[in-house]
Amino acid sequence: MTTIVAVVSLLFFVAAGVHIALALGVIAVGLLTFNFNIPVVLVAQMAWDSVDKYALVCIPFFIFAGNLMSRGNLALVILELVGTIIRYFRGGIALALAMSSVFFAAVNGSSVACAVALGPAAVKLMPKEGYPPRFAASLVAVCGTLGLMIPPSLTFILIGSIVGLPITDLFIAGIVPGLFEAFLLGLTTLIVSRINGYGHVGERPDWKGFGQRLPGAAGALMMPVLIIGTIYMGWFTPTEVSALAAIYAVVLVTVVYRTANLVAVWETARESVLQTVMIYGVLLGSGLLTAVLTRLGLSAELTAMLKEAQVSPFEFLLAVNLLLLVIGMFLDGVSMIVLLAPILFPMAQAVGVNPIHFAVIMTALVEVATLTPPVGLNLFVMSRITKMPLHSIVKGVLPFYGMRVVALVVINAVPALSLVLLT
Repeated sequence: MTTIVAVVSLLFFVAAGVHIALALGVIAVGLLTFNFNIPVVLVAQMAWDSVDKYALVCIPFFIFAGNLMSRGNLALVILELVGTIIRYFRGGIALALAMSSVFFAAVNGSSVACAVALGPAAVKLMPKEGYPPRFAASLVAVCGTLGLMIPPSLTFILIGSIVGLPITDLFIAGIVPGLFEAFLLGLTTLIVSRINGYGHVGERPDWKGFGQRLPGAAGALMMPVLIIGTIYMGWFTPTEVSALAAIYAVVLVTVVYRTANLVAVWETARESVLQTVMIYGVLLGSGLLTAVLTRLGLSAELTAMLKEAQVSPFEFLLAVNLLLLVIGMFLDGVSMIVLLAPILFPMAQAVGVNPIHFAVIMTALVEVATLTPPVGLNLFVMSRITKMPLHSIVKGVLPFYGMRVVALVVINAVPALSLVLLT
């Protein structure tokens, strides 16, 4: 009965527009203090313990570095660099955008931040190259989702901190699936462009122009190498490399490219602090929710039911995928992770699903959620940037849903895709 009351209360708060962090906190504190008679001082200590983790220090630094790179307007630099050699065939600039999204995914760690970084440059450049504005906006919305899979993914940081998985392992696990998704995205982009006749056709690759632009773009191109390369080689932890990335981003936009001054850096830092506080608030609520679930024994009961029913990994993953695809229509990715990760991960381990692989699956499902109306965040972001109606962008995204389904099926069916770099 207590569980039903908690779920109904949470749904009521969310429907009323209350932020998920506050809703979780109110419900969890109420249950812990009144239902389980735990002193408020101990409840506060539980909340503090949920964020008092060294690994979480990387969140503000990665957010700051990503926001600063976006504010520095480096998307156009990367897009034009790649475009010089592939714009000569139909769909070339669209493919350049898809390839550039890999770079920004490896810098931002967020689908919304990635879309915001690419959106203005794409809307400015692509219509001049013969692409409809709706296609440009829709493509950026899809490209932005790579920021959730390719490290430094904030989704992996959230999952790791909530369920206790090593964030370094999660980052490494996301590299190959992220590149696989990028390959499918590029292939789909070319197919859609050629079928609809989007884009101008040039005479040949402009290698001279590429050579001229490369030195200017080299500083920006080194950022993903700095983040992913040093983590994979074991030279730095995610927390250490996040601080290094923040310093590098400041030097890049203020000294190398001079696209931002110290005032802009300060404003970006303030914005990043506000975003960090929001995430930490969610983690506080998540910590208290986990404490409630432990005392209710819900996860243990569900795990015992799975073992008794002898549910296979295939059946479990099928049910989870269908469940999260539906829930993703109504909740944002952070809410999905906070509410479901503490429950689903013990169940996944009980049926024999590798927890690292399951984290990648859950991240792929969150990617789909960012493109699914009525709550798809990337759709709203691009609608705001382009001033286009939401339904128009949804229509433009539809051809890419097939690509997302293929990627989701392969990631579910082939654990090696997620685990190959960890072996």
